[in-house]
Amino acid sequence: MAKIAITGSTGFVGSNIAAVFLARGHQVVGLGRRAPEVAPSWPVSVVDYTNIDSVADALAGFDAVVHCAIANDFNKLVDDRVFAYNSYVGLTQTVTAAANMAGAKPILISTDWVMDGTQHRVPETDPGNPINFYGTLKILSEQVIRDLAPHNGAICRIAGVMGQHQITESPRSQDVGFGYFVFSLVEALRAGKEFAVWGGERVNKITTPSLAAEIGAQLERVILRDAVGTLHLVGDDAVSRMELAKLTCEVFGLDSSLLTESEPPADQLFPAAVPVDSSLGNEYTKKILGIEPQPLRKILEAFKQELESGKINPLTQAE
Repeated sequence: MAKIAITGSTGFVGSNIAAVFLARGHQVVGLGRRAPEVAPSWPVSVVDYTNIDSVADALAGFDAVVHCAIANDFNKLVDDRVFAYNSYVGLTQTVTAAANMAGAKPILISTDWVMDGTQHRVPETDPGNPINFYGTLKILSEQVIRDLAPHNGAICRIAGVMGQHQITESPRSQDVGFGYFVFSLVEALRAGKEFAVWGGERVNKITTPSLAAEIGAQLERVILRDAVGTLHLVGDDAVSRMELAKLTCEVFGLDSSLLTESEPPADQLFPAAVPVDSSLGNEYTKKILGIEPQPLRKILEAFKQELESGKINPLTQAE
């Protein structure tokens, strides 16, 4: 079994990755700037993210570090460019350099928003062309891996992640990306409430959704197979927001007549343009990792079982 560190292990994606690793017998330690307010079921080591030696010391003896941590106060990222750069690119430089010092494999969790939204199911070889500051910070972080860890690093782009937070209560609303879209839709319709599927010029309309727990399962293979380069940990199907909403109603047995359409409230808009179609192709990734087909219906069924059982439910089995 592997010994794996995770930055951002108390976040939505990071907590699901940690839960999968733990369930499969790996040793997991989170890395953080401070002790978490709500203690997870794995230890969290406090490190100085401005100091490479501090992070390297914490990574001693680890096989890999999965770098999930982000700053998600997007207005602050716009207002304070130094903070933005340090929170993404600078932090990735520190984590990657520390991983190299400690002999751990660095893995960056990136995003479909490194794309400009003008293409469909772009392959893993596409270098990206971001149209907003978040995508730019992520694509600069990707380049850190290419420059500092060309032979052992992995860049794992994710998209349209569904799931529920493994530590704290999940948000009950969608955003202009696909974050928490399915979870918030299911919560609303199960309560008999209408759910407005957002549209408009500043909304991410098409992506390739996946399940947070499945990302963890695929990352396990990235580590165990020592996969390198750029990988797309996404589902097979590119869908619009309304297509996803209707299929969710089918799978969960919900009343699709409660679905409406509207533009998002002004206070929910992203402070920049967003890619219209951020869908990613995953053919190369599935070949490298030995992943079976992942149609969206099957992913939604796995998430339904997860919500009903209270247990993570990735599609990809342990090797």
